[in-house]
Amino acid sequence: MGIFNKIHGEFIDIIQWLDDSQDTIVYRFERHNNEIKTGAQLTVRESQVAVLVNEGQMADVYQPGLHTLTTENMPILTTLKGWKYGFNSPFQVEVYFVNTKRFTDLKWGTANPIMVRDPDFGVVRVRAFGNYAMRVSDASLFLKELSGTDWQFTTDMVEPNIRNQIVTRFTETVAGSHIPVLDLASRYTELGEQIRQSIAPALQEMGIAILNFNIENVSVPPEVEEAIDKRSSIGVVGNLNSYTQYQAANAMEAAAQNPGGMGSAGVGIGLGAAMGQMIGQAAQPGPPPVPTSKAYHIAVGGQQAGPYSASDLQGMIGSGQVSRTTLVWTPGMPGWLAAEQVTDLAGLFASVPPPLPPA
Repeated sequence: MGIFNKIHGEFIDIIQWLDDSQDTIVYRFERHNNEIKTGAQLTVRESQVAVLVNEGQMADVYQPGLHTLTTENMPILTTLKGWKYGFNSPFQVEVYFVNTKRFTDLKWGTANPIMVRDPDFGVVRVRAFGNYAMRVSDASLFLKELSGTDWQFTTDMVEPNIRNQIVTRFTETVAGSHIPVLDLASRYTELGEQIRQSIAPALQEMGIAILNFNIENVSVPPEVEEAIDKRSSIGVVGNLNSYTQYQAANAMEAAAQNPGGMGSAGVGIGLGAAMGQMIGQAAQPGPPPVPTSKAYHIAVGGQQAGPYSASDLQGMIGSGQVSRTTLVWTPGMPGWLAAEQVTDLAGLFASVPPPLPPA
């Protein structure tokens, strides 16, 4: 009975892989030096591809389904082995199952801050992180370029390679977009698609397809966040005088709650005097801006002249250089008008007699 068990153990007639993990990309079917029986049944399930490797050379690739391993459906291996006519002997070959399902929620992030030039803050350091999804698009190419002869190849073994590609493209994309840091949040989807498209060709050369790419957050250093918070606070409390008064009031309140003797009383008195001075200054607004008069262009002999102020035009009216029908224009007017049709200039002709009636 032991002899029959040994003989039976030397041949494999069923080859399959049931994936009970969530992160295995490639699994080599363990034979324990046993030989595969001619006519063995190879079961390839959905989201799997089986690849036969003979002495380091890629042979036949099998898509999902039930396959009987014979010379008829192993054309490449038959050629490599030099089998002719028929073949009924057991053989040794490595069988790799490649998981082609979608691997989701893979993480990426900038290990070190990257430098970008920002229109608001100048040169600033930013960090970013997010997630992406990928799948194996070419099983043979993936085995050749990445997994090699590893008996088990998981997602955490390929993530560093993809992460390096992502960080490089992220830096180039953000720096080239010239989008202010404060506006990046509104462009995450657009930037994510640009980055996905930019890294797709490089990953395709390794047999990987990146399916989607998400930016979850782009952050700036704490000191920049503090500056943003201060700017927001000033915007909330109003102008600088109001902000200063607000700060002084907080300081007075803190001093009043600290019974530290005459020193605290002196600080409170000083802050009170300073606050009163600021309130007095705020209550006395400065003079309004000096009004500016309009300047007009005139048409003389088909040529544009000026600009002239209203007082200049009054002198020119007195000397006869400008008449009621002289065309004038100033910014804000839709076009050239006769001088007497402009409200601001019509009064200048009050002392000028109208044209004589025809004889």
